[in-house]
Amino acid sequence: MDLGQYPPDDTGEWERGKAKKRFKDLNRQLETLQELLYAQGKERLLVVLQAIDAGGKDSTIRKVFDRCNPQGVHVTSFKKPSSREVAHDYLWRVHPHVPGDGEISVFNRSHYEDVLIARVHNLVEEEVWSRRYAHIRNFEQMLVEEGVTIRKFFLQISPEEQRARFQRRLDDPAKHWKFDLADLSERDRWADYQAAFEDMLSETSTADSPWYVIPANHKWYRNLAISKILVDTLDGLHMSYPPAAQGLDQIIINDVP
Repeated sequence: MDLGQYPPDDTGEWERGKAKKRFKDLNRQLETLQELLYAQGKERLLVVLQAIDAGGKDSTIRKVFDRCNPQGVHVTSFKKPSSREVAHDYLWRVHPHVPGDGEISVFNRSHYEDVLIARVHNLVEEEVWSRRYAHIRNFEQMLVEEGVTIRKFFLQISPEEQRARFQRRLDDPAKHWKFDLADLSERDRWADYQAAFEDMLSETSTADSPWYVIPANHKWYRNLAISKILVDTLDGLHMSYPPAAQGLDQIIINDVP
């Protein structure tokens, strides 16, 4: 995997106006398909979002899933592990958040932090983080074999776009809460993170649990691309509403006495 071959400015052949119109159509389709998923109560979808700081994970969730029923969509943000979580294996905190029947689970960051930040910050030795690729492949294959459909998205932005997004946060007092001084030191490790991302994508993208590299400098294109993949994925599950109870067509609702 060479991320240099995936320009973060790429928008395919789309122009912004048409793309935003198409995104609205896909948004409505996703709403319908998510309701069907919830109603049928058989299929499960796990969506994993990874990106460098300011890559757009939060806004992706907000935009792509804005019409979905929150009862059936669960978002988990994996931050620095607690002392209790550290006392267990690194996948221990992840498994309880995978989707159940009829659910979509969205991971904002994920178990992949343990081959990313753990590697870049030397939190564990190379022999430890490198063997985790196999753990993760096996973990996700187990989920697939137990009925979970997995779609993983890496949001690819340029260092120039990250700088611009950081600056907008600093220029807007309402966005100061989104800026952490540690973001600057993380930015200094850009090349290290790119190397870690490339290995992550190479080692853990499989036929059953694929990674999609999404050019994400343009949010409108990012939203369009991810929505299209999710709509196609759910549509491909060939779901149907559960059969109605017998005799419903004979029922007449009377007026309230």
